[in-house]
Amino acid sequence: MQIILNNTPETIPGDEMTVNELIRYKNFTFRLLVTKVNEQLVKTDQRDQAKVRSGDRVQVLHMISGG
Repeated sequence: MQIILNNTPETIPGDEMTVNELIRYKNFTFRLLVTKVNEQLVKTDQRDQAKVRSGDRVQVLHMISGG
């Protein structure tokens, strides 16, 4: 499938996958992530149900805090 991941075109195997599957596939290991699919926030507890399909725009953002 063809998606836009963090503003970059990507080819991902398969027809669809969950947000958590995509996170594992792309090896995003940072603890604090914010995820959006087509500009809609996907909460942490929804990532196993939220689907990514061809043509979707996905953002996986690392939350960084400082002082």
